[in-house]
Amino acid sequence: MEIIFSTEAPAAQSFKRLYDTTNWGPVERDVGFYADALRGSWALVAAYDDDRLIGFARAISDGKLHAFITEMIVDPAYQRRRLGEQLLKLLVEQCHASGITDIQLFCAKGKADFYVKNGFSKRPDDAPGMQYIPGVRNPQHS
Repeated sequence: MEIIFSTEAPAAQSFKRLYDTTNWGPVERDVGFYADALRGSWALVAAYDDDRLIGFARAISDGKLHAFITEMIVDPAYQRRRLGEQLLKLLVEQCHASGITDIQLFCAKGKADFYVKNGFSKRPDDAPGMQYIPGVRNPQHS
């Protein structure tokens, strides 16, 4: 097995297939949805085994100050082979090459140790950071 890395966007169908392995969203989304998402990428790294997309990482950015890693996906059949580490390293290198040092991300539940091991730190409780959750309102601020 020889893994090939590319900074070219994968085919939307391949991205959908890989994304569907995460259970992060409805599998009913069509390929066009993923094509649109890929067009919003600022930097990306795709990993292939032959022509099969097996890993993918991407970031969105203003190109100067901040970058936000939106996906880090490794096909379950290829996990535990350090592929995620390689994807993350290559994506961070792209950010640094553009002069961006403020690189942020949300990580999936139970995955924080992976990111800590790869140079990220957990945000303290008093640090900035919020997430909008539709339909949820804080009764103290109604």
